Amino acid sequence: MSRICRITGKRPINGNKRSHSMNATKRWFIPNIHYHRIWIDSKKKFCSIRISAKGLRFIDKLGIDQYLSNLSSKNIKITKKK
Repeated sequence: MSRICRITGKRPINGNKRSHSMNATKRWFIPNIHYHRIWIDSKKKFCSIRISAKGLRFIDKLGIDQYLSNLSSKNIKITKKK
């Protein structure tokens, strides 16, 4: 299962963990992604998507309809979780 936010496109990136003595150790920076159920007024139903915390703030600010209009312009569909 991929760790990608459907709203912002955030995905894991790798970098270095630095100790006090500045030794570099490789590590992964993983986004804060969860399944979240969102009510869509235009379709009158819930939609379950994998979304990051920043994606939730985006929806709170602009609304889910703005995001769905961006998806329809890119021909991407939200599917149900099986």
